[in-house]
Amino acid sequence: MSPDLFPVSLDPSSDDPEVQWMDMALQLAERGRARAAPNPVVGALVVREGRVVGRGYHRACGGPHAEIEALQGLQDVRGATVIVSLEPCCFHGRTPPCADALIAAGVGRVVVGCLDPNPRVAGQGVERLRAAGIEVRVGVRERASQLKNGPFFINQLQQRSFCTAKWAMSLDGKIATRSGHSQWISHQTSRDTVQQLRDQVGAILVGGRTARIDDPRLTCRLPGGRSPVRVVLSSCADVPLAGQLVQTAHQVPVWIFCQSVPDDREQALRDAGCEVVLCPASGSGIKPVFVLQELYRRGISEVLVEGGAQVLGGFVDAGLVDRCLVFVAPKVLGGAGPSPVGGRGAATVDAGLELSDVSWQASASDQLAIGYNWKH
Repeated sequence: MSPDLFPVSLDPSSDDPEVQWMDMALQLAERGRARAAPNPVVGALVVREGRVVGRGYHRACGGPHAEIEALQGLQDVRGATVIVSLEPCCFHGRTPPCADALIAAGVGRVVVGCLDPNPRVAGQGVERLRAAGIEVRVGVRERASQLKNGPFFINQLQQRSFCTAKWAMSLDGKIATRSGHSQWISHQTSRDTVQQLRDQVGAILVGGRTARIDDPRLTCRLPGGRSPVRVVLSSCADVPLAGQLVQTAHQVPVWIFCQSVPDDREQALRDAGCEVVLCPASGSGIKPVFVLQELYRRGISEVLVEGGAQVLGGFVDAGLVDRCLVFVAPKVLGGAGPSPVGGRGAATVDAGLELSDVSWQASASDQLAIGYNWKH
């Protein structure tokens, strides 16, 4: 069974049936993770006389929303309760408003996990339902519902890509031995999970040093999986022309963010299929906030930052890591091996990045820790 990479705390012991149903809706929502972006992931249930009679989730951007899918095939839902993890929309986008569909169906009650941060909704969907005489309860599993849609909330509220940082390390916090050997610290099961993660995100990001030394492909190897855009941060665009990234740029996009680049190198990169993105001049290097804003402008909802240590440290220093996924292997490497996160670092322990809503999942012999640095 594949791990849930956006886990939230559920409470199976709750005696509130609407809480239990919301937990089911949240689990349904996760099924749309890989293809819903830039839309949110949403799950919905239709309940009559204490029994779930309809289920739905938002499968892909442009397709039916969760509420519509949950209603499909039901002959009469008048007076029924609809459980939905995110506020029903109230405007015409690629699909008609879900609030209007619920009103037309004659449902009697709607239970909402959290309000939609999109300014075009932001409480107006709930108001429309109430104005039509439908009873609405808001805030059931609110934090869990928000966490499920962390990327959507960051996109809407900060106009930038959601940033997930990922690394694998030994028990003593090393990502390689003193000689630089790193293959493989994590178990094969953990590496398979990384492929699942790549299928879910819009872009994967590494530094120029990682591109030069490791010569990665950064593609998704899942059968039927979708490879993300490959992003490289390299101040002078010093990415090997003979490397796997450049050589496969015509098959999977490669965007190189740099501050300067010689004309002949820029032309060679462009001829190979890469896109070169010039960043604002800065004495401290490429600014992570510019990268995340530019990626969002280009339609990337979530970016996976894989390294190296200085790149990860730069995003941590800037306070722009929204989620961490850390694979911890039962190995001790010792010595002077490198740690996963570099950068300037915190001056005091209290100033360090402190994650919330942390969960631990077994990944064969490894442990996968997932935590959030996102508050709403």
